[in-house]
Amino acid sequence: MPSTTLYTKLGEAVGTVDLPEALFGAPVNTAVLHQVVTAQLAGRHLGTHDTKTRGEVRGGGAKPYRQKGTGRARQGSRRAPHYAGGGAVFGPHPRSYDQKVPRRMKRLALRGALTSKYDDGAVKVVQDLAMEAIRTRELLDYLEALESATGQILVVAPERDEKLELSARNLPHVTIILADSLNSVDILKATVLLITQPALAAMTEVYA
Repeated sequence: MPSTTLYTKLGEAVGTVDLPEALFGAPVNTAVLHQVVTAQLAGRHLGTHDTKTRGEVRGGGAKPYRQKGTGRARQGSRRAPHYAGGGAVFGPHPRSYDQKVPRRMKRLALRGALTSKYDDGAVKVVQDLAMEAIRTRELLDYLEALESATGQILVVAPERDEKLELSARNLPHVTIILADSLNSVDILKATVLLITQPALAAMTEVYA
């Protein structure tokens, strides 16, 4: 069974903790990981980009000049695509980028991502990260004591903690995520996966 060192928030090692085999000893299927990550990133597209066609741009009601006798090509509107200020021909329009991925595939990718981070030695378990007050400097001190102050830090918390979240708000490299809301993209982006002990129990209950 996979295991790792258990730390206090002051960086002191107080023992070891067993990690669930189903989450940190699972097979890493790179093809499934790629498909799930691609779908998740695609789902983050707002899809609100829009261009106007020749029927939507302003103006163009009158024919530019008479049909015959000018020696020029026939034109019906100044808002045709080949005119300055004309409509776009094949421009983007609002659409959804969502890709459907089976739930079992998402779970398989999540377990593979966790296992990959464990194999890289990027998983740390801390007893808790309880904050006495909203202090960014205090949280940064804890992360430095845990040797987790550089790179992208993903802190897995068991539940909403306003003091912890507000303390991390001014740290662009620190992300707080709930144990029941994990996703493959955030896990793979993280340099260090810092899991609190209560969150580890919640992860085991939800995903294992």
